[in-house]
Amino acid sequence: MRSRQHSRTMDRRGFLGSLTLAGAAVVAPGTSTAREPGPDAPVRLAQAGPAASTPAAAPVVKAAERVAGSAVNHAYAVKAGSWVFLNGHEAYDFEKGLAPEVEGPPGYPLSGRPPLRREADYILKRMRVILKEFGADLTNAVRVDQFYTQGPAVSAYHLARFAEFGGYIPPSTSIIMERCFTGRTNTHATLLAAVPGPNWEIEKFTLPGQPISASGYFPAVAVNDFVFVAGNMALLDTGELPPAVRIRPTARWGGQTGFRRQVAYTIKERLEPSLKAAGSSLDNCLKAQAYVRGTDNFPDFMEVWSQHFKDIPCALTVVPAKDYASSEGLIEINLIALKNGATRRKQVVSVDMPELATFGPCVRAGELVFPSGMMAVGRDGAVPAAGQASAFDGLSLAGQAQGAMLLSYAEAVCKAVNVPIRNVVRAQYFLHDMRDFAGVAAAWSDRYGKTPHPFACVQVPGPLFAAGAAAIADFWIYAG
Repeated sequence: MRSRQHSRTMDRRGFLGSLTLAGAAVVAPGTSTAREPGPDAPVRLAQAGPAASTPAAAPVVKAAERVAGSAVNHAYAVKAGSWVFLNGHEAYDFEKGLAPEVEGPPGYPLSGRPPLRREADYILKRMRVILKEFGADLTNAVRVDQFYTQGPAVSAYHLARFAEFGGYIPPSTSIIMERCFTGRTNTHATLLAAVPGPNWEIEKFTLPGQPISASGYFPAVAVNDFVFVAGNMALLDTGELPPAVRIRPTARWGGQTGFRRQVAYTIKERLEPSLKAAGSSLDNCLKAQAYVRGTDNFPDFMEVWSQHFKDIPCALTVVPAKDYASSEGLIEINLIALKNGATRRKQVVSVDMPELATFGPCVRAGELVFPSGMMAVGRDGAVPAAGQASAFDGLSLAGQAQGAMLLSYAEAVCKAVNVPIRNVVRAQYFLHDMRDFAGVAAAWSDRYGKTPHPFACVQVPGPLFAAGAAAIADFWIYAG
């Protein structure tokens, strides 16, 4: 391990009118000498104007140069300014592969603690060690995201989380997916923490009259100018669907579908109160991740979302999900926002990308840049190498061709904010088939050589929203 434009104007109504929000263009790599505006420079919504240049800060990386003995160089931890990003953590040794303390004794893996608990303990103890190396701890976390293969893994992880985090658990999102990065693990976690310092104390918020959930996490926290809201579903505190969204089983129709009702309820009755409790509002939203049950529900989600956000620029990533805490749930959404009266200002970064390639705008707030989720869709509306990908699956051609296009879009966003590709602090991939990650990793190394890849990757239910799409990518960028 080691520590280490061309643009097209599109206003908010324009890109929401088509239900896809424009982002960035395909450009050649070459951002190593780029510079970018200072994080607190005045900005304006819709289009970014020129600003004075300041040197781009280089993130500090902890990487496993050969994951499990492979050629993949994984940036599993990145410190950028006051932020620490932990990426793609599962219960295996990044360099050696399978960990004996997780696998258990040969021939008797059920001895000792339950195997799912061993996984959870391994992940959280390692996260704590890494955070301490950066001058932080689990008590400084502001957001955790977990993906699981089964419900019992969630229960085991929650026990470990209570043991490691103690009385404070940050806003959390938990989703059941098809599989984790490895075929032997059942929990995949990412975490964002703020290094303690003046003006970086974490404020914790609960909703008036509502207890902390059984999972123990706070519904919202704030640090400095930023607010982090946990994943929310259209559920009452009892875990039941509210009457406003429930469709009686015998009804063949009843106005809005149950899915559309759940989306609207989640936004207005769950997310908005959490924002208000933390001193924020929907207008201040920067980034949302939405996990949708059923690919067929995607158009309805985009339409209902646009009804609430047509005048609010908010980066958006939409991902298919297998299951949630409730089998009746159809949607879960988390948020990042600015406080009311924040020093930082929200800015829509003007970049040029095929409209069908992205779910929303690219939004910047000070040092953090949030592109919307992307698929490898070209200007012709097709994914690259679609006609040959199945014939050359031994090359992971779908992963390579689509990965290269996705990375070119990430490069364009970096260019638009004047930072190099090393300032991508998290590259989150949601794949239809985990075997395509080999191609994505090859595309990264082909473009950037030994530059550590800050990836987090899980397999989601398919098909994805665009025909032939193998991946949805969610890039987080530091521009401090």
